[in-house]
Amino acid sequence: MTATEIGVVEAIARYPVKSMRAEPLQSADIRWIGLHGDRQYAFVRADNRSRFPWLTGRAVSELVLYRARYDDPEDPRNAAVRITAPDGADFAIDDPALLDRLSRAAGEPVSLIQVGRGCFDLMPVSVVSTATRDALTARRATPVGLERFRINIIIRAHPGIGRESDWLGRKLQFGDAADGPRLSLGMGIARCAMVTIDPETAERDPSMLRTVAQDFDNEIGAYGSVETQGIVSVGDRVRLVAPGG
Repeated sequence: MTATEIGVVEAIARYPVKSMRAEPLQSADIRWIGLHGDRQYAFVRADNRSRFPWLTGRAVSELVLYRARYDDPEDPRNAAVRITAPDGADFAIDDPALLDRLSRAAGEPVSLIQVGRGCFDLMPVSVVSTATRDALTARRATPVGLERFRINIIIRAHPGIGRESDWLGRKLQFGDAADGPRLSLGMGIARCAMVTIDPETAERDPSMLRTVAQDFDNEIGAYGSVETQGIVSVGDRVRLVAPGG
């Protein structure tokens, strides 16, 4: 197997509720359907019958400021979920008061769903290289955090290794074990208005999407399909495996 060490895992993020704030993790259980517990819940526009019924930050910017957490982070399948609103109010995820608050913000009825395999737009695991952060910062002439792109795994790439877009068609091997977790990178992640929303303030900056579209072919991050399950941890070594490896 031809493999090149390209960096280490810098950060891992799980999103218990679609479009709400990330839950930072030191280790994640990577399963066939992605990070265990990632985007297991979502709020939907109850009367919407389109192919995209989700209530997201695109409709209600402040949704990205809501913090979701599992009472038992090791057992997201069965754990209760609590939601803390931007003003500090705390709710059980199915609290009618929370549904009422979100419905009023959306201007239409909102309901809750739970999907064990995750409420994903396209594919279950996303990765990005810190080289992309550096390129965005250079282009914008101001620090750009990767949090607004809602990525699962951030890889601190060694100098000269390149961006995740340079790794498409190959595989990422995590950790030192030969049978450790492995992702196959299939495609870049096309971006939408969600990237204009500051994850700390919920303020919108349309110029961010213009930068991504004009200078990054409208793609930040890469989607990976799971080839080998296992635990990925912050600090794990990451190797790039050639096609067929």
